[in-house]
Amino acid sequence: QVQLAESGGGLVQAGGSLRLSCVASGRFFSARALGWYRQAPGKERELVAQIFSGGTTNYGNSVKGRFTISRDNAKKTVYLQMNSLKPEDTAIYYCHSVNDGSWGQGTQVTVSS
Repeated sequence: QVQLAESGGGLVQAGGSLRLSCVASGRFFSARALGWYRQAPGKERELVAQIFSGGTTNYGNSVKGRFTISRDNAKKTVYLQMNSLKPEDTAIYYCHSVNDGSWGQGTQVTVSS
Protein backbone atom coordinates (compact mmCIF):
# COMPACT_ATOMS: atom_id res chain seq x y z
CA GLN A 1 0.00 0.00 0.00
CA VAL A 2 1.05 3.57 -0.65
CA GLN A 3 1.85 5.75 2.35
CA LEU A 4 0.41 9.26 2.41
CA ALA A 5 1.56 12.26 4.47
CA GLU A 6 -0.51 15.44 4.64
CA SER A 7 0.67 18.90 5.63
CA GLY A 8 -0.44 22.50 5.41
CA GLY A 9 -3.33 22.63 7.83
CA GLY A 10 -3.74 25.37 10.38
CA LEU A 11 -5.89 28.17 11.72
CA VAL A 12 -7.21 30.78 9.32
CA GLN A 13 -9.87 33.47 9.40
CA ALA A 14 -13.02 33.18 7.34
CA GLY A 15 -12.39 34.34 3.79
CA GLY A 16 -8.77 33.26 3.93
CA SER A 17 -6.86 30.58 2.04
CA LEU A 18 -4.79 27.50 2.78
CA ARG A 19 -2.99 24.98 0.61
CA LEU A 20 -2.78 21.38 1.73
CA SER A 21 -0.16 18.98 0.40
CA CYS A 22 -0.09 15.19 0.38
CA VAL A 23 3.14 13.39 -0.44
CA ALA A 24 2.89 9.75 -1.48
CA SER A 25 5.44 6.98 -1.25
CA GLY A 26 5.76 4.04 -3.57
CA ARG A 27 5.54 3.49 -7.28
CA PHE A 28 3.13 4.34 -10.06
CA PHE A 29 2.04 7.64 -8.53
CA SER A 30 1.05 9.05 -11.91
CA ALA A 31 -1.40 6.19 -12.44
CA ARG A 32 -3.14 6.67 -9.11
CA ALA A 33 -6.42 8.37 -8.45
CA LEU A 34 -6.14 10.47 -5.31
CA GLY A 35 -8.58 12.39 -3.22
CA TRP A 36 -9.15 14.65 -0.27
CA TYR A 37 -11.81 13.91 2.30
CA ARG A 38 -12.74 15.72 5.49
CA GLN A 39 -14.40 14.87 8.76
CA ALA A 40 -15.85 17.40 11.17
CA PRO A 41 -16.66 16.51 14.80
CA GLY A 42 -19.83 14.47 15.00
CA LYS A 43 -20.14 14.16 11.21
CA GLU A 44 -19.34 11.49 8.68
CA ARG A 45 -16.26 11.68 6.48
CA GLU A 46 -17.15 13.37 3.20
CA LEU A 47 -15.56 13.77 -0.20
CA VAL A 48 -13.88 17.10 -0.84
CA ALA A 49 -12.17 16.48 -4.18
CA GLN A 50 -10.66 13.77 -6.36
CA ILE A 51 -8.15 13.83 -9.19
CA PHE A 52 -7.63 10.96 -11.59
CA SER A 53 -4.55 9.90 -13.52
CA GLY A 54 -5.57 11.80 -16.64
CA GLY A 55 -6.23 14.99 -14.68
CA THR A 56 -10.00 14.72 -14.47
CA THR A 57 -11.32 16.20 -11.24
CA ASN A 58 -14.42 15.77 -9.11
CA TYR A 59 -15.58 18.02 -6.24
CA GLY A 60 -18.03 17.86 -3.40
CA ASN A 61 -20.92 20.28 -3.85
CA SER A 62 -20.01 22.35 -0.80
CA VAL A 63 -16.54 23.27 -2.12
CA LYS A 64 -17.15 23.72 -5.85
CA GLY A 65 -15.78 27.04 -7.06
CA ARG A 66 -13.70 27.57 -3.90
CA PHE A 67 -11.31 24.60 -3.75
CA THR A 68 -8.96 23.29 -6.43
CA ILE A 69 -7.23 19.92 -6.46
CA SER A 70 -4.05 19.43 -8.48
CA ARG A 71 -1.14 17.04 -8.70
CA ASP A 72 2.58 17.10 -9.44
CA ASN A 73 3.57 13.62 -10.54
CA ALA A 74 7.29 14.39 -10.46
CA LYS A 75 7.00 15.29 -6.78
CA LYS A 76 4.46 12.53 -6.02
CA THR A 77 2.31 15.20 -4.44
CA VAL A 78 -1.35 16.13 -4.60
CA TYR A 79 -2.48 19.59 -3.50
CA LEU A 80 -5.71 21.13 -2.30
CA GLN A 81 -5.93 24.89 -2.72
CA MET A 82 -8.70 26.20 -0.48
CA ASN A 83 -9.96 29.73 -1.01
CA SER A 84 -12.82 31.72 0.52
CA LEU A 85 -12.76 29.47 3.55
CA LYS A 86 -15.81 29.31 5.80
CA PRO A 87 -16.18 28.20 9.42
CA GLU A 88 -18.07 25.15 8.17
CA ASP A 89 -14.90 24.04 6.37
CA THR A 90 -13.38 23.30 9.78
CA ALA A 91 -12.45 19.61 9.85
CA ILE A 92 -9.63 17.12 9.72
CA TYR A 93 -8.62 16.73 6.08
CA TYR A 94 -7.42 13.34 4.90
CA CYS A 95 -5.59 12.30 1.77
CA HIS A 96 -6.84 9.10 0.13
CA SER A 97 -5.50 6.74 -2.51
CA VAL A 98 -8.51 5.45 -4.45
CA ASN A 99 -6.63 2.54 -6.02
CA ASP A 100 -5.62 0.77 -2.79
CA GLY A 101 -7.73 2.47 -0.14
CA SER A 102 -4.84 4.00 1.80
CA TRP A 103 -5.41 6.99 4.06
CA GLY A 104 -3.06 9.59 5.48
CA GLN A 105 -3.04 10.59 9.14
CA GLY A 106 -4.96 13.81 8.50
CA THR A 107 -4.29 17.50 8.99
CA GLN A 108 -6.47 19.86 10.99
CA VAL A 109 -8.02 22.90 9.32
CA THR A 110 -9.76 25.41 11.55
CA VAL A 111 -11.57 28.44 10.15
CA SER A 112 -12.52 31.15 12.63
CA SER A 113 -15.43 33.51 12.09
